[in-house]
Amino acid sequence: MLLIATRSFPPEIGGMQSLMGGLAETLSLDYQTIVLADKFVGDKSYDDNKNYKIFRFGGFKFLKKLRKINFLKEIIRQNKFKKIIADHWKSIERIPDEIAKTIGIICLIHGKEINHERNSTLNQRMLLAFKKANIIVANSHFTKKLAINLGIEEKKIIVIHPGIHKPNEISNNEDLESKKIFEDASIKIITVGRFDKRKGIDFSILALKNIKSIYPSFKYVIIGNGDEEDTLKNIVRSTGLENHVLFFKEISQGLKNALIKNSNFFLMPSRIEGKSIEGFGISYIEAASYEIPSIGGKDGGASDAIKHGETGYLCDGNNLEEIYENIKLMIENKKYLTLGKNAKEFSKQFYWENIIKDYKKIINS
Repeated sequence: MLLIATRSFPPEIGGMQSLMGGLAETLSLDYQTIVLADKFVGDKSYDDNKNYKIFRFGGFKFLKKLRKINFLKEIIRQNKFKKIIADHWKSIERIPDEIAKTIGIICLIHGKEINHERNSTLNQRMLLAFKKANIIVANSHFTKKLAINLGIEEKKIIVIHPGIHKPNEISNNEDLESKKIFEDASIKIITVGRFDKRKGIDFSILALKNIKSIYPSFKYVIIGNGDEEDTLKNIVRSTGLENHVLFFKEISQGLKNALIKNSNFFLMPSRIEGKSIEGFGISYIEAASYEIPSIGGKDGGASDAIKHGETGYLCDGNNLEEIYENIKLMIENKKYLTLGKNAKEFSKQFYWENIIKDYKKIINS
């Protein structure tokens, strides 16, 4: 029996949510699995369709944490668990030492959430929490290196990339709807992700302003939400790209997949913004599974998800000219077609059926 303790879980949208949902679903095929997760809008209909048990916790942050840890202690007292798997060091911080000593704890790290200056209060809390973990799973080699630099024990860290499900079939209706959105654009570009500065969507829009003079018939679809939404829409207005850039917030998974499939390339030249970093970039792999190459930022873990010149391009996300040149390179001679074929083959190693083998090794160890 496995216990998964997580702060990030579907139906909430995001990379960590996708990772934890996929991990729970795949592990439940071989292990009896119980998930402790936060409440979220629409969670009941999501939970009812799963073949594993999900317990949800809501309310004020402090009380939610307290209720979750008390429930964890009680359910461990009543059941025999093989391992506890956590999504975040804060998910294991309050686990009592007597439980940590008797049940193996696997804690995942992603990048941004561990990026606290050495010897700061948060860094010290984090290091203390990680003492409870037997194995720490980094989502990329970049994240592993970052963790070591921040004082996390190297001998505990292994790299297991996030997994993806095999691409779903696109329905005719969703396919037609996505093609209607792109209309007759000769170049179709897409971004899926939270509207955070580190994603580089602002520089993507600015670079496309210059692309317009060479390729005037393009559509750029941006799917997501976040604090930068108003800023991004203002940039679109100021650059006169209202007829070229489209924002979507709440759309079905099927339409999102159809828009990815019918695009030419995925654009997210991420950069480091303060402590905010892109530890991996599962969106690049999801796009690749539909034969769509990506342009990503070289700062962070994207180099594990994009092979430069083979499945897409890596560039300096702080350099507008470099982003522009890589977009142009992707479009010239329809380079995205060759890169897309390579990307699809590359993405297969990230299917959950392959990634889960590494998790089983550490669960059974």
